[in-house]
Amino acid sequence: MARPTMDDVAERAGVSRALVSLVMRDSPKVSEHRRRAVLNAAKELGYQPHTMARSLASRTSNIVGVMVSDLRNTFFADVVEGMDTAAQKFGLELILNTGRRSAARERTALESLLSFRPGGIILLSPILPAAAIREAAQQAPLVLVSRTSTVADIDTINDDGEIGASLSVDHLVSLGHRRIVHLDGGAAFTAAPRRRGYRSAMTRHGLEPMVVASEHTDSAGMAAVRKLLNLFSRDNFPTALVCGNDFNAVGAMSALEESGLRVPAEVSVVGYDNTSLAALRHVALTTIDQPRVEMGRLAIEALAERLRDGRITPVRRRVEPALVIRSTTTAPCR
Repeated sequence: MARPTMDDVAERAGVSRALVSLVMRDSPKVSEHRRRAVLNAAKELGYQPHTMARSLASRTSNIVGVMVSDLRNTFFADVVEGMDTAAQKFGLELILNTGRRSAARERTALESLLSFRPGGIILLSPILPAAAIREAAQQAPLVLVSRTSTVADIDTINDDGEIGASLSVDHLVSLGHRRIVHLDGGAAFTAAPRRRGYRSAMTRHGLEPMVVASEHTDSAGMAAVRKLLNLFSRDNFPTALVCGNDFNAVGAMSALEESGLRVPAEVSVVGYDNTSLAALRHVALTTIDQPRVEMGRLAIEALAERLRDGRITPVRRRVEPALVIRSTTTAPCR
């Protein structure tokens, strides 16, 4: 059966379409008698007002478009969970899509979200060119999570990646590790501060840094370890890996175990994000915690301040990372 329309409700209630529209927008201009007639007709027909159409008619919108960089990475699921809880508090509705870690796909995904005429946009770790993000911010209030910006129209929510990576190195050095390799995050904007933090900490401890090109995926973690296996013999293989994120670390651990190198007995591994994946008992990954749910909440709150309070000055929120020690790190055996 066709979805019932506002015209169907008007005909059933014996009123005009305009009056149905007023009722659906909770206008005080409608008598209680007619309001009840319209709501009863809508209930009988199973009519639900179209959120986007209602927003367009009122020239306001409670829709928030959210673009997720990678649906496979549970970090983003945790951030969205925080967004969802906060969005309900502010009466906002989330619409999600993904750019699948491709700048071209992200551009298409962003255009799709903007076509809904949202009240605001939140981009989670986008790799889009800055110009495309600035252009989008001219069409709707915009918040970046896990990416920085100096544009006044854009709010940002980030952790301190340099500190987080430094915590990883400091922990490994305290266990006695000296040959510590960093698996880089590639094109991700969080990769640069984590790389700087790793290099700075290694230099501070008088150690030689070594960065291997990788990405924030499990397959890239596996590929990076295989590259290391071609560079080093088993006897002089690095004793510890500081991985770009948890997903990358899990891939690295898989490749290490396939090669016969035991984690952590022969190679210690540290991830980044402290996702639900890292906390699983059979993974038990030592990692750097980002308060992911809090980051999602902060993103919605920043957007709500723009929408409800008319704030025009930019928000720059930076949360502090923390080391979470589990079972993938121990003192080196060689």
